[in-house]
Amino acid sequence: MKKLLKNGTIVTGDKVVQADLLIEDEKIVGIGNYDEADEIYDVKGMYVMPGGIDPHTHMELQQSPLYRSADDFYTGTVAAAVGGTTTILDHIAFGPEGANLHYSIDIYRQLAKKSVVDYGFHGVIQYVDDDILKELDEIVRNEGITSFKAYSTYGYAMTDIDFYRILKQMKSSGGLLTIHCENDLITKHLIEKAMEAGHTDVKYFPATRPNEAEAESVDTLLNLSKLVDVPVYIVHTSAGESVERIKLSKEMGQEVYSETCTQYLMLTDDVYSKDGAKEGVKYLMQPPLRKKKDQDVLWKALKDGDVATVGTDHCPFIYATEKSKGIENFTNSPGGAPGVEERIKILFSEGVQKDKIDLNTFVNVVSTNSAKIFGMYPEKGSLEIGTDADIMVIDPSKNEKISVDTQHSVCDYNTYEGLEVNCGIHLVFSRGTLVAQDGEFKGTREYGKFIHRKNSKLLN
Repeated sequence: MKKLLKNGTIVTGDKVVQADLLIEDEKIVGIGNYDEADEIYDVKGMYVMPGGIDPHTHMELQQSPLYRSADDFYTGTVAAAVGGTTTILDHIAFGPEGANLHYSIDIYRQLAKKSVVDYGFHGVIQYVDDDILKELDEIVRNEGITSFKAYSTYGYAMTDIDFYRILKQMKSSGGLLTIHCENDLITKHLIEKAMEAGHTDVKYFPATRPNEAEAESVDTLLNLSKLVDVPVYIVHTSAGESVERIKLSKEMGQEVYSETCTQYLMLTDDVYSKDGAKEGVKYLMQPPLRKKKDQDVLWKALKDGDVATVGTDHCPFIYATEKSKGIENFTNSPGGAPGVEERIKILFSEGVQKDKIDLNTFVNVVSTNSAKIFGMYPEKGSLEIGTDADIMVIDPSKNEKISVDTQHSVCDYNTYEGLEVNCGIHLVFSRGTLVAQDGEFKGTREYGKFIHRKNSKLLN
């Protein structure tokens, strides 16, 4: 079946052209002037772009024995699709102590089958020994999971030697390490001191995970990356100091890639004082929300190319039964928040419509760069002839208000409640199939396919 997007403005990471776009079955087959197709969509005045790629989600995440993230791979990808995202890369959860790399991967392969859009995984590394490194090599080379995550904090924090060994293996295997960067010893110490002082209200939470704790860990990983001479990818960069270190490394010729998230561009730590902690715990996440000055640095870094991608770290928990447990003591609340549906509208409205970033930069940070960095380009993240017809159409004339009442996530609150956005996601196609239109899901359960990823086509 042929579908025609007619009279639109086609935008990619490096071009803006007035043209029609022709789809046949799952592929893009033409860009030019066309009149005939089985289905014709008039998108005059709208932008036709590659479907969004969210490089950082946590569907069905078992964060602890008590807490599991609210969205499964069905509801979470429905929210993604309605929001213009046609591919997610989900960060796999830890397994039990001593679990090998395949333990959680095998579980997630089953969980993700209900996805409505295409998906891939970042593996997770809990500990390092010779067997794990051998398994890592096999997975990266043969199983289509070419990126893994390791943490400098939490229960499975890596040591510098662990990181060094992983990076050496990634260099040999051709994979990419993604890292959650926060200094574990400092954050633990600051949390202990806060508890001793009776500072259990969530307004004290940001001080226990300060900018410097993130930036110090980023600096360490950049140095190890330079030592091994292999790229790294820093997830959810939030602190201005971290960006400055990343920028300096890039200026010195180092291959390093940085992601930020919508919440760090839009929200500040003032929210932790909302309504005497009752509202504030909704925004508890690691790293915490920062200051306006950090937002300014992040927006400039997106414009300048020093931050390559914008993800969401979508990891919502139900407020009524889970997040609210942190009202009296923030350490009792699970960390994470929703955002997969809102990312693209917010980035377009706040970024493009307010001239913080241009159209090409927008496409790069919400789609193309993730496709290149994580080995999916040009099949994903482009509008090239012969590639998957993953497409979103944005209507810049729309005005919408974000609300829990209209969201598709099962979470019982919205991080951006009441925010007005100056755009709408008009059409969303996943491999040529219409999966969303004007806020309504049109797709089907189990439509999404696992993406067998290649090694990165890095940006530098």
